[in-house]
Amino acid sequence: MSEKIKLIGIGDEGRRSLLPLYEKWINECEVLVGGERQLAFFPNFQGDKIPIKVGLKSLVEKLQQESRKVIILASGDPLFYGIGSYLSNKLDIEIYPYLSSIQLAFARMEERWEDAYISSLHGRSIRGFAQKIDNKDKVAILTDQTNSPNEIAKYLISYHMTEYEAFIAENVGGETERCRWMSLSEMSEANFAPLNIVILKKKDESPVWTLGIEDEEFAQRKPDKGLLTKKEIRILTIGALNLRQDSTVWDIGTCTGSIAIEAARIAHNGAVYAIEKNKEDYENCLINTKKFRTDITVVNAKAPEGLDQFPNPDAVFIGGTAGGMEEILNICCERLNSQGRIVLNAVTIENLSAALEAFKARGFETQITLAQISRSKPILHLTRFDALNPIYIITASRKEGE
Repeated sequence: MSEKIKLIGIGDEGRRSLLPLYEKWINECEVLVGGERQLAFFPNFQGDKIPIKVGLKSLVEKLQQESRKVIILASGDPLFYGIGSYLSNKLDIEIYPYLSSIQLAFARMEERWEDAYISSLHGRSIRGFAQKIDNKDKVAILTDQTNSPNEIAKYLISYHMTEYEAFIAENVGGETERCRWMSLSEMSEANFAPLNIVILKKKDESPVWTLGIEDEEFAQRKPDKGLLTKKEIRILTIGALNLRQDSTVWDIGTCTGSIAIEAARIAHNGAVYAIEKNKEDYENCLINTKKFRTDITVVNAKAPEGLDQFPNPDAVFIGGTAGGMEEILNICCERLNSQGRIVLNAVTIENLSAALEAFKARGFETQITLAQISRSKPILHLTRFDALNPIYIITASRKEGE
């Protein structure tokens, strides 16, 4: 029976980061696997060297057939955004971690890190990052050349997240290590080594918005009563959508974006996609997404145009169809993920009836809430109630077995 493959973490200082036992194993092995940077630490290695390139599948297939002693080198802690998790599911390996770059960065910062929110933008899109980190006291970020400290700073500034200052650790653990504090404006302009960690620390209080943001907080067109889903109706609608932290949400006819924004603050690890045909409402929606720190995808188009760009949803809110309800429902009902919900708000009895028939024809069952809301309003030294328009909130889901 061949020995288990050993996966050893190594720091930027190279061999100096290894325990003597680990270096002994490396010297005695017959095959050394790792990134080019890790392999370069062992120029006199006498066995075979296998550099890790893009894609691990072919490497795994090769190592599954290997009968010689194999050591795999990885940066830092292989189980911290590294190759350890993937390889341990495919190969019989033993893992020997080194300090992660995050651990070292916090050590240089002289701060505890068990309370930090840790995120990787390495090889990932920054889309949705604002709502993930909003109001977090400490945020540690793994970067890459696209999501560099400069771009991260510009992104945060665009979402008015200037209560943070940044600690940047470059080449941490290596001979050219450099660590420094910066404001976001300074970080947006400075030069950095390609290998770096960004830690954000809150120095001022963040604005706080709980579920049911006040109507007046939204940028909106203002006829007599404002073109947005009112707070009380919004809360009931969000509840009906049954959102999780990782939900994918569609908001069709988003207008000022109030539902999409509230949804994104709940589904902060998911994604929200909104569509709006009116140019002025679309622009107000963009203003609101920045104010409320919700990085969502907003398309200026008349649904169903544009829906083909969106991934399949777990929840759909339909606030307006502009006469295209049949085609929109065809797409929403067909693409809705298992256990998903569609919520449609209707103002008229005719639209309520048409929606119920349309859902029934597509094999969906419905529940209806008639929301009749009145708000108190002063009149001289007395108080009366001012009624909002009644709203039918229709919640649709697939029948069991459909």
